[in-house]
Amino acid sequence: MGCAPLQLRTATPDDLEWIFEVRHRVYAQELGQHAVSPTGRLRDGLDGDNVYLVAARGADRIGFVSVTPPWLGRYALDKYLSRDELPVLNDDDLFEVRILTVEPRWRATAAAFLLMHAALRWIAARGGRKVVAMGRTDLLDMYLAVGLRPAGRTVRSGAVTFEVLTGRVTEMVHRAMDRYGSTLERLRSAVDWRLDMAFAPRPDGCEHGGASFTAIGTDFRTLHRRRRVVAADVLDAWFPPAPGVREVLAEDPAWMARTSPPAGAEGLLSEISTVRALPMGTLALGAGSSDLIFRAFGHWLTPRSRVLLIDPCYGEYAHVTERVIGCRVDRFGLRREDGWRIDLGRLSDAVESGRYDLVVLVNPNNPTGRHVRGAELRALIAAAPARTRWWIDEAYLGYAGLTESLADLAATSERVVVCTSLSKMYALSGLRAAYLVAEPDVAAQLRRRTPPWPVSLPAQLAAVAALRDPAYYSDCWSRTHILRSQLATALMEADPETVVEESVANFLTLILPPGGPSAAQLVTVCRRHDVYLRDLSPLSPLYQGRAVRVAVKDTEENARIVAACRAALKVLRPGPASLGPVRRSVCAR
Repeated sequence: MGCAPLQLRTATPDDLEWIFEVRHRVYAQELGQHAVSPTGRLRDGLDGDNVYLVAARGADRIGFVSVTPPWLGRYALDKYLSRDELPVLNDDDLFEVRILTVEPRWRATAAAFLLMHAALRWIAARGGRKVVAMGRTDLLDMYLAVGLRPAGRTVRSGAVTFEVLTGRVTEMVHRAMDRYGSTLERLRSAVDWRLDMAFAPRPDGCEHGGASFTAIGTDFRTLHRRRRVVAADVLDAWFPPAPGVREVLAEDPAWMARTSPPAGAEGLLSEISTVRALPMGTLALGAGSSDLIFRAFGHWLTPRSRVLLIDPCYGEYAHVTERVIGCRVDRFGLRREDGWRIDLGRLSDAVESGRYDLVVLVNPNNPTGRHVRGAELRALIAAAPARTRWWIDEAYLGYAGLTESLADLAATSERVVVCTSLSKMYALSGLRAAYLVAEPDVAAQLRRRTPPWPVSLPAQLAAVAALRDPAYYSDCWSRTHILRSQLATALMEADPETVVEESVANFLTLILPPGGPSAAQLVTVCRRHDVYLRDLSPLSPLYQGRAVRVAVKDTEENARIVAACRAALKVLRPGPASLGPVRRSVCAR
C-alpha cells in the first residue's frame, strides 16, 4: 500500500491541542524563545482569531503555519514594534505569516515549502496584497528565497533573534511560479488540497468570473449544458438583445462570418455619435472595455506612473496597472459601515496633492454597485489638480440612468476619459464592443494605436441595432430593478444570518457572517447544483473572505439561485437556522 498523500487544510478543533503542544515543544523547549510552561502548551492572544493551516499525512500531523488577517486589527508584531516604527502594520491589505513550524522528522521534506505556498494562496484568495513576517535569522535564506525582504528591523524574543520581513503577494506568487512552478506542478499530484482556493493561481494572475463556462464546456462540444447552468458569476444581461439585434444576426450569418467589416467601424462610430450627441472625433472603439483599458493605459502609463484605484473595484484595473505595467498603485479604501459609498470629501483630500497621474472610478462601481451622481463627480473633478487624469468606467450606467454620464465632459476635457461597454447593458457580451470618449487629440492618439477591424462585423451590426432601440433596453433595465429586489427578498428569507446588499445595477452581494462558511465554500457547494456565483474575496481584503456577488437572472433562474444557496448553507452550516433579524442593505444612488 502506498503512503497517504500530504494533506493541506485549515486547522480543525482537534488540531489545536496538537498545535499548542508543538509550539511549546519547539519555541519553549527547543529554541528558548518562551519560558517553559508546566502545562506543556503554548498559546498567545491571537489564538481563536488567527487562522492555522495544517499539513498532515494520514493520522500524522506534520506542521502548521499561522496567518493573521488585517480585519483582526492587531498582529503579533505589535508586541515588539510600534506602528510608527513599522508603518506597514497600518495597511488594510497586510497579512501576517508566523510560526511556520514542522515536526523534526519532516523538516527535510517539502512540508515547509508547501505550507508557505498554502499561506500565500490563502492570503491571495482573501485579497491580500502585502505580507509581513518574523524570520529567524538562522533561516533567513529560506525566507529570502520566497520573495520576502528585510524591513530594516530586528526583534528579539527570549533567546531568538528575528528579522522583520515584508513582501508583496503578487511578486511572491509570481516568483514562486517562475522559480518553483515545475516543483509545485510535480507536488500537486501528491497533495490532498483541502483549502478553499485553487492550488495555483490563474496563468495571467487576474481573477475573473466566468467559471460557469467551464461547466458548459470551453471546447464548445457540450453547449447543450448551457440550459442547465445558471451563470450568475458573470454580469451578463439576463434579457436577450433587442429584436432588431436578433434579426440582423439571423438574417445572413454566413455572409457575416466570411465578410471583413468596415476597417474603422465607421457606421458604428456614426451611430454612437448620433445617439450620444458626441462628435465622432471624440470616440475610439475596442473589442470590449478590457481592450480599451489595455490599449489606453499601455500608452499613458509607465512604471513611474502613480495611480489611485477605488478599493474594491473591477479587478482588471489592478491587474493592468500593477502587474502588466508595474505602476505605483495606491488604494482608496471604501468602508462597509458607510454602505461602500465613496466619500467624496475624503477622495478630494486624497487627490489634492496632484501626485496621481490617473484616478480610476467605476460608476456605478463593480462590485459594490454604488453610484456617485454625475453632478457630484463633475464638481470633484473640477476641484482636483489639473495634472491628474480621470478614467470613468460607465459599463453599468444604464441601470442608474444614462443622463448621469460624464461623456460630454470627457469630449471637451483632456483630464477626463469615459469608457463605456456595450456588452453588459445591451446584452452583447459574446460580441465584445465598447467605446471611449475623450478630448479629440486624446482620442486621436488612441485611434492611431488601434489596429484595423477592432470590432467584428457581427458585433458592429448588433451594436448599431441595439443603439437604435433605446425603449427596449430602458424597459429591460427597469425590469432588472424589480427582479433584483425580488431576488434580494428571497435570499434574505432563505437565510436570515446572511446580509444582502443590493446595488443600482444587475447584481447584489451576499455577506456571510463571521465564523461561518467562507465565500469560496458557498460558491463551491452551489456549483453542485449547477449554480455559479462569484467569490469577491480575491478582489479586496475589505471583504474578509465573506462576500459573494450574485448576478440578477430571470425569475426561474433566480429561484434556482435561492434554492442552491439555501441547500449549500444547510450543508455548510448544519443545525437550525438562526432566528436573528433579517438584514438588508439597499443601495441608494
